[in-house]
Amino acid sequence: MTVKHKPITDEEEAEIQRQIAGDLEAPELTDEQLAQAKPFAEVFPDLAKAMEQEIARRGRPPLAKTKLPVTIRLNPETVAKFKATGKGWQSRMSEVLDKAKVG
Repeated sequence: MTVKHKPITDEEEAEIQRQIAGDLEAPELTDEQLAQAKPFAEVFPDLAKAMEQEIARRGRPPLAKTKLPVTIRLNPETVAKFKATGKGWQSRMSEVLDKAKVG
């Protein structure tokens, strides 16, 4: 989906630039300052490594036994009955299939 924005006017651009220039807490960097900039990980290697480790720990913990994604064709009535039971219907269907194991 493409979002189209109305171009800003010269007056709006001038106001934006005035606000940038007036922000004493976060002044705009010069070309020289930008040329001297270094990547975060190069300047703070220990902190960058700690952040990477923290990010890697996030999310769902790995399961001892993972489920296998499959494609299966089922009767529409069967699917409708399970869906009618609400959220988690796929897990309930899996439990029914587990109980009917062959062998």
